[in-house]
This record gives sequence, structure tokens and C-alpha cells, in this order.
Amino acid sequence: MYRKPIIVSLLSVFMLLFAAGCSPRLNKIPVVKDVIIYPTPPDTARIQFLTAFSSSEKTAGKQTAMQRFIFGESPVKPIKKPYGIAVHGGKIYICDTGLGIIEIIDLEKNTFRYFDPPGPGKLKLPLNCDVDAAGRLYVADGVRLQVVVFDENGKYLNAFGETDKFKPTDVCVSGDKIWVANIKNNNVLVYSKETYALLQTLPGVELGEPGFLYSPANLYVANGKVYVSDIGDFKVKVYDLEGNFLRSIGSNGTSPGQFVRPKGISVDKEENLYVVDASFENTQIFDREGRVLLFFGGPYKGPGDMWLPAHIEIDYDDLKYFQKYVDPAYKLNYLIFVTNQYGPDKVNVYGSILPK
Repeated sequence: MYRKPIIVSLLSVFMLLFAAGCSPRLNKIPVVKDVIIYPTPPDTARIQFLTAFSSSEKTAGKQTAMQRFIFGESPVKPIKKPYGIAVHGGKIYICDTGLGIIEIIDLEKNTFRYFDPPGPGKLKLPLNCDVDAAGRLYVADGVRLQVVVFDENGKYLNAFGETDKFKPTDVCVSGDKIWVANIKNNNVLVYSKETYALLQTLPGVELGEPGFLYSPANLYVANGKVYVSDIGDFKVKVYDLEGNFLRSIGSNGTSPGQFVRPKGISVDKEENLYVVDASFENTQIFDREGRVLLFFGGPYKGPGDMWLPAHIEIDYDDLKYFQKYVDPAYKLNYLIFVTNQYGPDKVNVYGSILPK
């Protein structure tokens, strides 16, 4: 059921100190003065809000006098209106629809930079992105009406998409295929990662059938399943890799397990489904059978809450960069990133926690 967070006293204050460099340095990620956990006792805590950031000032500190002398004054770089987010190889990629660019935070090098490619790679409205195992970046652009591809160094490689009834809202790379949510023609398109050729269209059912997609907003491919948030039908719909409809999760309403504006989705290793709802301004978690477990977030009143959230990303690989924020009573299992299009906290970072 829906839970309210509990606030307990913070045991310590955390600060990240980094050395000089040309890119803004990650120097002082905001400190949360209270530990915020979900759900409330006596239930076992499952989620802890760790921190949030909204600009290079929050993820980057003031320049030293030597930095200003060598590199000149470095202005604060805001995250204006984030939508999609991807985490790969120690880097956080944020699709900023307000600026028409992507912010890249390198956790290992402690830098924040704008990725604004020129020429054929120029982005206009980057909605969502994904990164494959080789570090190639795929961006679903809602104004170019294409998926734009860059190599691991940010060099433009290609752009693809259909010429008719095509508006990509999300992209997910799995194996040798690229999955694209197409809100313009109510379907999901599957492309070859090698040739960018269209291989498959799903779900391939008629209007009114249970598996029909009305407005596919976001998607996620994992464990042999394709999860699609259908904002037009207030559900998350699940298919196998061949496009056969398996089941739907949720319905229209305001009760636990229901949706009003389901957007970003992600799935953890236990096949728990995380669904961001831009109307509830929270994230609901469902088990592999589609049963609601709990929620976290809520309309913004302070740290840990959300303000028009858009997307969610689960990350198992970069725990060491956020371990300092975890309450000593808990063990960090994985990270959960949620973007907020408005408010003071543009990217919230939560942790899935386990009692020690």
C-alpha cells in the first residue's frame, strides 16, 4: 500500500572534494540533513533517498583562483528540464528537453559537461537515451523524429527512423536489437543494431484488443520481456520478444496499483517493475506478478519528493560513488535515479537498501 516516508536524524555530513580540471569538477553534491526512508516502520525499510542535483554548481563546486587564472571563469551550467536518463560505465547521461542537449556527468573523473554535438548530430528535443555495452549512445529525438547514434567518444555515427507516422519517445538497446517506442503510430519498432534496418513492428493487434498500444511513452527490455508504459491506456503492457501480448499492469485510477500518467519504467534483477507516474509524482513498485509492493516520492514538499517526474534508471555498478549517503544501518543494493522536469531537485538519487 502507499507509504509515507520516515525522517530520522542524519548521522553525518558528506562532502565530495575533487581536484582541478577543464570541465566543472564534482565538488559538493547536496547534503540531505535528514535520512528519508520508505516505507515507515514497522515495515522493513526498502528505499532510502540519498541525494539530488540540478546543475554543475550542485555537482560542481566553485573554481579555485588557480583554475580561474588558467581556464577563465566557468559559469554555472544548469540542468533545465530533464526527461530521459541513462547510466553506463560510471557516467550519467541526462536528456535535457529544455536546453536541447545532453548533460554528461562522469563519476570517475568527477566532471560535468554539456554534450551539444554540431552538424549532422545536432540534437533538437532529446527525450530519452540508452547506452550499449560498447558505449554507443542512442538518443530518441522528438523534433528530429529520429534516433541519433554516437560512438563512445561522442562522434556522430548515424540517424534512423521511419519517414511516415514516426515520433520516437524512448529507445532501449538489448542484444543485437534497438527497440523504439513510437507514439505517432501506436507501436514499438525493432531495428538491427548493425544495419539500423527495421526488423519488426509490435504488437500487431487491432484497436480494442488488450495488447493494443494507444500512446506508448516509454519502454524497457529485460528478461525476455518488453515493458511499455501506455500513457493513453493508463497501463504498463508486457510482451514477449516476438511481440505477443502477455499481460497488463495497472488501470486508470487513484488507488494503489493504478495510474494517471505512467511514464518512465525500469526493471530490477528480481523482475520488480518500477513505474514513474507524472500525476501522482511518485514511483510505484510492482513484483513480477504485477502486484503493487510500495511507492516512494510524492508531490514536492522537500527532499525525496518529486516534481513532474519523467524517467527512472536502475544502476548496480556505481554504488561506490553514493555509498557515503547510505545510513549505516543499511546495505546499499542498487541505485535508482529519477528525473524531475520541474522543482529544485532535477535528478533524485535513491538507493535500494537492505538491513545489515
